[in-house]
Amino acid sequence: MRGRHHRLSALTVSAALILSSCGGGGGSSGGTPTPSPTPTPTPTSLYTAPAQESLTVADVETVVAHAVAEARARNLPAVIAVTDRVGNVLAIFRMTGARANAITSAAPNGDNIDAQNLTVPAEAGAIAKAITGAYLSSGGNAFSTRTASMIVQQHFPPAPTTAGLESGPLFGVQFSQLPCSDLAARFVSSGATAMIGPKRSPLGLAADPGGFPLYKNGVVVGGIGVMADGVYGSDTNVLDDDNDPEEYIALAGTLGFEAPEGIRANRITVDGTSLRYSDAVYSGLIATGPVSFAAINGSGGALVAVRGYYGDPAPMILAGVAYGTEASGVRRARTAEFSKSDAFVLTDGSGNDRFPIRAATDAGDVAQPLTAAEATAILEEAFTIMSRARAQIRQPLDSRAQVTISLVDTRGQTLGIVRSPDAPIFGTDVSLQKARTAAFFSGSHTASDLLASSSADVAAFVGKARTFLNDPSALTGRHAFSDRANGNLSRPYFPDGEVGRPNGPFSRPIAQFNPFSTGLQSALVVGDLAAHLAYVTGASAADTPQRCSAVPTVSNQNRVQNGIQIFPGSVPIYRSNMLVGAIGVSGDGIDQDDMISFLGLNNAGARVGGIGNAPAAIRSDQIVVDLGNATVRLRYVSCPFAPFLDSSSQNVCAGL
Repeated sequence: MRGRHHRLSALTVSAALILSSCGGGGGSSGGTPTPSPTPTPTPTSLYTAPAQESLTVADVETVVAHAVAEARARNLPAVIAVTDRVGNVLAIFRMTGARANAITSAAPNGDNIDAQNLTVPAEAGAIAKAITGAYLSSGGNAFSTRTASMIVQQHFPPAPTTAGLESGPLFGVQFSQLPCSDLAARFVSSGATAMIGPKRSPLGLAADPGGFPLYKNGVVVGGIGVMADGVYGSDTNVLDDDNDPEEYIALAGTLGFEAPEGIRANRITVDGTSLRYSDAVYSGLIATGPVSFAAINGSGGALVAVRGYYGDPAPMILAGVAYGTEASGVRRARTAEFSKSDAFVLTDGSGNDRFPIRAATDAGDVAQPLTAAEATAILEEAFTIMSRARAQIRQPLDSRAQVTISLVDTRGQTLGIVRSPDAPIFGTDVSLQKARTAAFFSGSHTASDLLASSSADVAAFVGKARTFLNDPSALTGRHAFSDRANGNLSRPYFPDGEVGRPNGPFSRPIAQFNPFSTGLQSALVVGDLAAHLAYVTGASAADTPQRCSAVPTVSNQNRVQNGIQIFPGSVPIYRSNMLVGAIGVSGDGIDQDDMISFLGLNNAGARVGGIGNAPAAIRSDQIVVDLGNATVRLRYVSCPFAPFLDSSSQNVCAGL
């Protein structure tokens, strides 16, 4: 130590001499030394939490009044829904003469299945659109239902001339935020849990134009959704500009609550393609004059109750809750809950973390389950990777990625959920779907669970997968499946986007495919959706349970209790060759989601020992599919170029 001290002292003296010889003012060796600069403090926070803005009753009245005025000017009576950021329905206004229902898009070949050609209440469509605008957006990106339409179809961007390109980056996200989800909070009229989110959506996320986010002072505070034309579908051609009255009516509702121009979807690119925000433009609005909710309430329509969402005991305009408060169900984590000071968690409105970090519950199935310390390490290391990662879908450029991270055991039980301060809300439910999907398809029980389904359609996918993979023992735990690999097998073309190729075994054939029927994903939950809509319309006294998916239960829960997800962002967790859980990530670009899950798990394994990514020999990228005239290898993960803000490192996932 003494020798080191001498060396440091010598270096300090040398540096002082150099500095004094370079300094101006003709100082001498006998003068007062220049004071050392104050060291830059180590930042305690890498993120700025959104300001706690919210919609007031007067704000909601203004939103509704503007939308009604535009609908009147277009002679198209509409149903208008407004939500806050965490999905609480604040108003549903039905104009006199508005259509009662809407119909989802039919199968291209007329052979309808799942949610295709389905009659749904117009109110359900309006709520889904409002939730989509709110949930897909943040302080760094503003996405609409038109944006959603662009990123969930079989080619990206969707257009007649883009056949052959891969599917949308969030292919399958429409089957999230489901009414049967065990993560989503449900409507209650009063009490501490009344306003906690994220709330469920009656139809999942919407791809039908006519839904936008609402902003106050640059902070996303909610969404507006409009149903008027009786069609609940998607935009299959982004090369033209639609004159969509629903979109104009919804856009009018955003007056005074517009998304900042610099973060709208059209300012964000994916694979070199600018996303779409709106074909409607403010200069195209035709309503004129002042608006007043008092003037239209009663004379132009009325607030209406929607069972399970709004209006109990009586419909009235509600104020939204400020995201980030305990009342919203999403707030900053306390030190005892998670060590990272930037982290947010989901709460019950009374101060308790709904999904605290804990040890695994699957001791009866796994020789050495995940411990609480291991769960903590995985979530901390993934959070660290996120905080270093360059965002894909946020403005300004070189923003930090913001996501939600979920951890599960082999039974799909949640072992912890953490998120960054401004991660889009949709990623909360989706990250849990992704984690459960990776654990489910990597387990020894996959085939047996699907074969035991109450749905013959679901059970049939086992045989389809085994035939496609030419493996009679597929789906029995011999391979580790990431959600990227599961997505490969869930596209209507295999390989993804290549026209003329067969569909993946978990997908519907392209002749039958549209976003309302993706295949196994939609087949697992269509019964839950039907039961819920029967409850909403009053045809049934019972709502769907908080348990999606037609598969058997284990310890009073099934393994994919909020549905499966089929776009990248999750990997299974192994202890040597034994599956012990999975991590799921959602909220930014899919390559960023992949990297945060894969590299976060790798670093956690290096930190605590004993756990890590699947052995390379059993990963899904070892599976080669023979198509007769070509062979195709499945994927495992794909990490982004120039991934970090604090490093020039490349290929950060290679060789791990």
